[in-house]
Amino acid sequence: MAESAADYAPTARGTNLFETDTNLIRLLERRAPEVLERHEERLADFGAWAGGPLDAQAEYTDRFANPKLDPYGPNGERTGRVVFNSDYLACHAEAYRRGAVGLPYLPGGDGSHLPCFTMGYLLSHSDIAIHCPVTMTGAVAYVLDRLAPNDVRARYLPELTRMDGKALSGGTWATELHGGSDVGATTTTAERRNDGFRLHGLKWFTSNAGSGLALATARPEGGDGGGRGLGCYLVPSHLDDGTPNHYRPRRLKEKAGTRGLATAELDLNGAWCVEVAGAPDGLKVMMAALEYSRIHNAVGSAGMHRRAFLESAGWATHRSAFGQPIRRYPMVQDQLLDMQMELEAGTALAFESALAFDASLSDEGAHDWLRLATALAKYRTAEQCVKACRQAVEIVGGNGYTEEYPTARLYRDCLVTAVWEGPANIQALELLRLVAGKRAGDQVFLARVGTILSDLPPAAQEPAAEDVSAILEGAVEECRAALSYLRQRPEEGPRHGRRLLDLMADTLAAALLCEEAVYDLALGDRRKWLVASRFTRKVLGRADPITADIDPANAEFDAVLAYEAV
Repeated sequence: MAESAADYAPTARGTNLFETDTNLIRLLERRAPEVLERHEERLADFGAWAGGPLDAQAEYTDRFANPKLDPYGPNGERTGRVVFNSDYLACHAEAYRRGAVGLPYLPGGDGSHLPCFTMGYLLSHSDIAIHCPVTMTGAVAYVLDRLAPNDVRARYLPELTRMDGKALSGGTWATELHGGSDVGATTTTAERRNDGFRLHGLKWFTSNAGSGLALATARPEGGDGGGRGLGCYLVPSHLDDGTPNHYRPRRLKEKAGTRGLATAELDLNGAWCVEVAGAPDGLKVMMAALEYSRIHNAVGSAGMHRRAFLESAGWATHRSAFGQPIRRYPMVQDQLLDMQMELEAGTALAFESALAFDASLSDEGAHDWLRLATALAKYRTAEQCVKACRQAVEIVGGNGYTEEYPTARLYRDCLVTAVWEGPANIQALELLRLVAGKRAGDQVFLARVGTILSDLPPAAQEPAAEDVSAILEGAVEECRAALSYLRQRPEEGPRHGRRLLDLMADTLAAALLCEEAVYDLALGDRRKWLVASRFTRKVLGRADPITADIDPANAEFDAVLAYEAV
């Protein structure tokens, strides 16, 4: 379905971002064929919209129509009203109308969240400033559906999941000025009243400041300190009589990227709310929302990475220098192959997390794998997204540094993926809880990767298999030794958590690529094997790029770049 390498469009603007994504379509064919069959037409329509009207709106809003705070009304009253570009609001509503949140809740549907995560991946190609609020809306809907009291679920969930273009959007208000990632340090208080609760405090980062329903952490009056003393509350933007709720933005954040998204410092001045979970379960409920958002962060990072690759491949195909297209120069080919290799690894990781989420809905035993895969995916996809977006600016050159080209916005926007829903150190701490604490994540990881390793083809079938198998087996043994060491010495975890995160994320990415390659080899196609081999050698094997033999993927450059069978 993808273009040949010679036919890459000069830019991804105006293209169907789903139909041209052969890698994604093949991944869904391998791992979730029933979901693809049920939703393929919807995803294709979504891909056309994301590559066309959404992308055009995103560029205009980012450059010319950022949201503004209108603090006062016509009679001098304080309003704290946030004013948006109308096209941004229309596209935001359109994402919900197309099912980016509501699909799993349709009567008679399959309940899978995979199509929504796929839509998040497509959204981030064009406008992560809309993908972000869609992510939080999906997280709030998930919490209401699975963890809220029946009356709260019945009253508010339909407002988030409706697909008539009138859905409310969601927010997650956890961060405070003094606490950052330490949500347990929350000082916002929840005052019990006869008609519900009232919140008092300051939330320091409230993205999607125009949300209709938000989850907020707060400490009930007289409650215990720390995370166990927190409750989780649902805050509507308006009261039942239509008047605004009692909170006001102090100011909108001036950010490096995601400029179309309103992020505010929010004063809660007795905001009315309903309790979703009291202490000690409030933090657990908020973490469930953040876990959902981390999956979206991973697929979003992969989507931005792909946009960076498309802009790079398109420019390299159509830009001539010194008498030929620059994609004919070996150094550019290496850059494109490495960017594509990392893109496929990141996509595999991100969708491993998304698939694990669906599995966990019906199997509580799958939850450890969900948390572990999500931590690894969130970390590695963000790291590589930032790298790819920087490389795209470099490949396009001086033009790529200007706001007339998509690469400048991509580079500014990509920076949020590393800090959104917890930076790398937070993911390392999550990993340590799973592999060096009471959970059995280490054994789940080793079993998952070990199964892939046992299925690798013999050298007689694929000449490079022995080399790849040895490198991957060595990485698995390194993981096993590190995990055993931290089991015996958990006090060393905080020192080595980031190193363990790197090692396990790289190993899982290589294993997932190999798993895909084995599937395609059975169909007679070596292309994915070339990608998996290159990744395994360069990332895990740290192959010397000068003295090593030429990588087989370079010899098949055009076919690999174009997702053609080899």
